[in-house]
Amino acid sequence: MKATCFKPADINSRVMWTWTVWMLPLLSKFILADLPAKPENISCILYYRKNLTCSWSADSRAKYTEYRVNRTYYDGNNSDMCGSNSNSEHRASCSYYSGITPPLPYTLQVEARNADGIIQSDLFHEELETIIKTEAPEILSVKPILGVRRMVQVKWKSPPAPRYYILTYTLRLRTVDSRHWMYVNFRRQVLTEAIETYNLTELQAFTKYVVSLRCKVEESRFWSDWSQEKTGTTEEEAPYGLDVWRVLGPAEADGIRTVQVLWKKAKGAPVLEKNFGYTLWYFPENTTLRRTQNTTEQQYKLTLEGKAYWVCVVAYNTLGKSPVAKLRIPAVEEKAFQCIKFVQARLTQGQLVVEWQSSKPEVNMWVLEWFKDVDSEPPTLSWESVSHTWNWTIEQDQLESFWCYNITVYPVLQHLVGEPYSIQAYVKEGAPSASPATKAENVGVKTATITWKEIPKSQRRGFIRNYTIFYQAEDGKEFSKTVNSTILQYDLESLTRKTSYTVWIMASTSVGGINSTSINFKTLSISIHEIILISFLVGGGLLILIILVVAYGLRKPNKLKLLCWPSIPNPAKSSVAIWPSNDSKNKLNLKEFGDSMSTEDDKTLKSSAASDLIDKLVVNYENFLEEVSIEESRKGQEVVLGGEENKYVTFPSGPTCQLEKTFEEVPVSTDRPPGKSSLCSVMSEESYLESEEQFLSSAPSLNQDYFCEEDVPNPYLKNSVTTREFLMSENSPDQSKRD
Repeated sequence: MKATCFKPADINSRVMWTWTVWMLPLLSKFILADLPAKPENISCILYYRKNLTCSWSADSRAKYTEYRVNRTYYDGNNSDMCGSNSNSEHRASCSYYSGITPPLPYTLQVEARNADGIIQSDLFHEELETIIKTEAPEILSVKPILGVRRMVQVKWKSPPAPRYYILTYTLRLRTVDSRHWMYVNFRRQVLTEAIETYNLTELQAFTKYVVSLRCKVEESRFWSDWSQEKTGTTEEEAPYGLDVWRVLGPAEADGIRTVQVLWKKAKGAPVLEKNFGYTLWYFPENTTLRRTQNTTEQQYKLTLEGKAYWVCVVAYNTLGKSPVAKLRIPAVEEKAFQCIKFVQARLTQGQLVVEWQSSKPEVNMWVLEWFKDVDSEPPTLSWESVSHTWNWTIEQDQLESFWCYNITVYPVLQHLVGEPYSIQAYVKEGAPSASPATKAENVGVKTATITWKEIPKSQRRGFIRNYTIFYQAEDGKEFSKTVNSTILQYDLESLTRKTSYTVWIMASTSVGGINSTSINFKTLSISIHEIILISFLVGGGLLILIILVVAYGLRKPNKLKLLCWPSIPNPAKSSVAIWPSNDSKNKLNLKEFGDSMSTEDDKTLKSSAASDLIDKLVVNYENFLEEVSIEESRKGQEVVLGGEENKYVTFPSGPTCQLEKTFEEVPVSTDRPPGKSSLCSVMSEESYLESEEQFLSSAPSLNQDYFCEEDVPNPYLKNSVTTREFLMSENSPDQSKRD
């Protein structure tokens, strides 16, 4: 059998693996152990005659961690322990209630323990004198001392403290209407629990004060709590003094003006000072004549002349009178000096600070006025005087938020008041509570003017920094334009003709803005200027045409007359027919005509002779009627007088006019040359009646009816001129000759 040999290296490796297998669970348990956090930031307070309380930073898993405090004192052999008192997730504490008095030395060590292990803090050691804290003192009274002005005595009971230690006290006081405390520090040695007193001097007369007190051991860093507050009032005395100011009204034509005199308690005067009344007197400058008035108010209105005046005011009570406060009222024509370069206001730490700069260093007194900027009711004026400074501060809560204040600074040099300087300020701004009223005016084709009104002062809630005009066409892109706060209208340009637009205005402060109600308007399709231009062109053209026509008429009046009033052609001047002259008319051979009519055998006139005569006799209405009527009447008379019988006569008639049946019928020749038409001349009613009478008188024995044929218009004449056919005797010599 072969023997097996083990090398030393193999033996060592096997031993190492064996130890590894046995140590692995132990190492895993140690690595995975969750030990508590080490206590740190240990601090202790010794509440005198109560306990010693120590606290430290606790583990976030405090509910799984237990704490134990080990205290060692005296010579190091005495020790005690206390359990933990976890008061929060981040802090734990422990208190010892056994009697502990300084200067006993001691050391502390905090031990944190959980299921995985124990962790101890570093040793903590501190002197008890540095961590002792006493109870608060108890104030017994705050009273004035009889006969001592402007002083109160504070009496209190000192708290328990280690004997022979020094206690440091802090006393704070303020007036009842103020929030600012004044502090006084003093020391007292602890002997017994005794009653202590302290006198507060240089206070205001007849003023109520609030007092509170605290203390600590001189070596300790922990103060006691403040005691309960107590109030006390200083003794009353005569009025301290007054500050006087004035408000000048405008002067009338005769120099008379109204001056309102204002006064109030001077700075440093008692807050609760009792004043029974005020005496005011005034007189012109450089005179001794004065007028006196008594009042219980803190203002008085005077009516003064234009000259300079002096005004004096005093306050009085049961203990006396205040010093005299004087004020000079300048004359109307007097000019005030100027020295203020600029004034600015700013907000800082809840206060409104007004600063200014002066060009005259000798001016060391200033008066500030401030009042709310309102539209309707008269403002309530507030004022205050300051000296030896170039700034003024007022608490923010003394002014109303979102209201604009007018602040004016007056320089005062002795009794002269200089030129004021005014600014406006807000203690707090916000967005306006109302929007500007907007409307559209002067709407044209491509332009429109948008106007708006200022927001009332009570609704601005801040300085209006700018206005933004928004406008948008129907289904179009929105445009905007921003202007400064002094502009109250804006002209929109490059608009589209005959298009509806929507417009609104946004008023903005430094905090925010507000939009106005939207308004709508529509641009015009044609502008008034275009209408005027068209009217001007048309009217101008007509005027030029009239001028040309008038000029043409003046140059050639006959042509203009013919153009406007054309003349009717004169048939007498027509070339269609040959008209007989007056001589030819006389040569109608009335004698032959009469001879032929006087022949008994000639019964009728031949139509051919009548036709020839008609061809030659084409006359106008008036001449023919006048001449022929006269000739016929004469001829008829001759015939009657001659006793000759004329069977054919001529007379004027209308269309188809017939004589009365009393005449004998006369045979009328029906033979008429062809192509000839009979013509009846139209006579006036008078000529017709005359001729009828003539014929009746000249031929009473005639029984023949006379007929007139219808008139036939002559185609050669424009006007209706009719011809008349004369029927002649068949045996007329004239006719026979023509045949």
